[in-house]
Amino acid sequence: MERAEKREFVTELNEVFKASGSVVVARYAGITVAQMNDLRTKMRAAGGTVKVAKNRLAKIALQGTESEGITDLFQGQTLIAYANDPMIAPKVAMDFAKTNDKLVVLGGAMGATTLDAEAVKSLATLPSLDELRGKLLGLLAAPATRVATVVAAPASQLARVFAAYAKKDEAA
Repeated sequence: MERAEKREFVTELNEVFKASGSVVVARYAGITVAQMNDLRTKMRAAGGTVKVAKNRLAKIALQGTESEGITDLFQGQTLIAYANDPMIAPKVAMDFAKTNDKLVVLGGAMGATTLDAEAVKSLATLPSLDELRGKLLGLLAAPATRVATVVAAPASQLARVFAAYAKKDEAA
């Protein structure tokens, strides 16, 4: 890489560290090109990105960001996985690591919080933001439906009583 390319890459990576919901750092030694492409495809489909970055450039890019605490994770052959949704990168990385033992998750960051490998693993088991929103809407909609049923019940009972009186009057 030329100097200008390196500057551009560091600037881009710095923006990634600032804007991402979560960043996962993993060691990828021994992964084939096909497996790496598979990981990238899965991450892209979920809404995230995987990048292989030179450790020195990644450490420079981390300076001045909230995620500066993960600098020591960049040793050896490392990659970063990131996404705006904080659950996507850990979930896809851990799912891929289950099927491929060559990918070793070292840790990561979620905002100013530094995560170790166990924290990334537990974060991967949590539901995504969309799933949480769906559950919350379901919980909010259920009481509203019950309230509407309870409020409508007396009105429907009154309507039946009036209908019964109307039939009684017609018969008389």
